Amino acid sequence: MNETFDYKVIDGIIDELGSKQSAIIAILQNIQEHYRYLPKEVFPYLSEKLGISQAKIYSVATFYENFSLQPKGKYVIKVCDGTACHVRKSIPILERLRKELDLSDKKATTDDLLFTVETVSCLGACGLAPVLTINDKVYPAMTPDKATELLNDLKEEK
Repeated sequence: MNETFDYKVIDGIIDELGSKQSAIIAILQNIQEHYRYLPKEVFPYLSEKLGISQAKIYSVATFYENFSLQPKGKYVIKVCDGTACHVRKSIPILERLRKELDLSDKKATTDDLLFTVETVSCLGACGLAPVLTINDKVYPAMTPDKATELLNDLKEEK
């Protein structure tokens, strides 16, 4: 085990949700909520605590799209690229965000862990297209310029 990793948070989550194998998804969700991703240290620890193989825990973590094995930013920006948003020009918004934050399709999170920019297939707000969310708050009728304004507001809040 990694001695520098603080396992108290994980222990608290297990104490709250129980150590049954059926609780693994809820446990992983709570861990990710705390760290904003699933640190590699949690897999052997959970395996030992819950009596589930690391491979099984890893397969759950990689099966569900909402789990991340990479650190995410404080602000997770999801740009919708579903049909309605794409037709209403969501890609220029994505390109502007990536340019402003020095990100790409290969690098989704800023070095300071402030921003993560991702695309999603649909946010379910087609009538408001193009749409993006920041930490699950919906921002409708986006434009590249509005996206820049949002970024600047968030940077000032920091």
